[in-house]
Formats: sequence, C-alpha cells, structure tokens
Amino acid sequence: MAEIRIRNTNELITGEENVRDFLNQFEVIYEHWDTSKLPAHLQENFALTDEHKAEILAIFDTEIKELVERRGYRTWDVITLSEATPNIEELLAKFEQIHTHTEDEIRVIAAGAGTFVIKGGDDIGYFDVNLLPGDLISVPENTVHFFTLTDERKVVAIRLFVEENGWIAHPYEDASFQKA
Repeated sequence: MAEIRIRNTNELITGEENVRDFLNQFEVIYEHWDTSKLPAHLQENFALTDEHKAEILAIFDTEIKELVERRGYRTWDVITLSEATPNIEELLAKFEQIHTHTEDEIRVIAAGAGTFVIKGGDDIGYFDVNLLPGDLISVPENTVHFFTLTDERKVVAIRLFVEENGWIAHPYEDASFQKA
C-alpha cells in the first residue's frame, strides 16, 4: 500500500483510507489493484519483452476497460525502468523535473516501486507518494508533480493516456522546490 511523506514536516501518512483521504484533498485519485493475479514470471521481472507487456495488459484488461469507461482514456501501455534500461540516468533526469500536463497522469504499479512528488497547497508544500505493487494514482491535469524511482530503482507500471501520443510535460519553475 502507498504511503505519503509530507516534506515540510516529515509527517508520514499510512493506511489505504488515510492515504486516499489525504490525496482526495488535491483531487488525486488513489485506488488499489490486485497484483497477485500476475503469474510468478511477471511479478519481479524488470526486463519485459513486448509479449510480457501484452500479457500484463491482458491480465488487467477488465480494470483497464473500467478506467477507460470512467475516465475516457484512449491508449495505454506498460513501461519498465531499472538499471537494465538503456539511458536510465537521462530518463530519470527528464522525469525528475517538476512539471504539469494538460491531462491527468495515471500509473498503476505492477511490480517494483515508484514515487510521485506532488505540490500541495501553500500550507502543505510538496509531498511524496510512495507507491508499491497494486497502487494506482491519477495526478490531475495542471498539478505540479514529477515521478521518480525509489532507491531500489526498478518499476513496472501501466500508463493510460487520453492523448494518443502520450502526455507532454510542461516545465514548472518553483524556487521553493528542493529535491529530497
């Protein structure tokens, strides 16, 4: 299950309902999918073939179609990042810049872990949403954020998009932002 760390206070928010309630303040959707449906060969595999990615999408087809119906997504894929990913440092440098999008950014963690850093209100500041397998998060359009890997540096995530070419990041300048 996800947990949240508020950067200004180092407060930790745990428990599915507490996490959901906190994120709801910022219109961030949090849900949880059952990743025990994944066969063993996909649960900790961070070097996925196209066939593996298609298998993950097929396994979660019902959940994906429900999201498509509810939220209007038109395309989806599976991304995997790990030390085996070519140009991992360049990709992370691109991801780890605060930005916004003109559509929501949604991820479902299938394996590994990742962190969304999101800007809350002035009273909260930035907070980290640490995600584990099964966690789904949807960061609303125009919300300042970025995604990064945890110290384990490996994740498999399902991404859904309204725009068929994927989201486009719009850089956001914030002198108050400090990397963790």
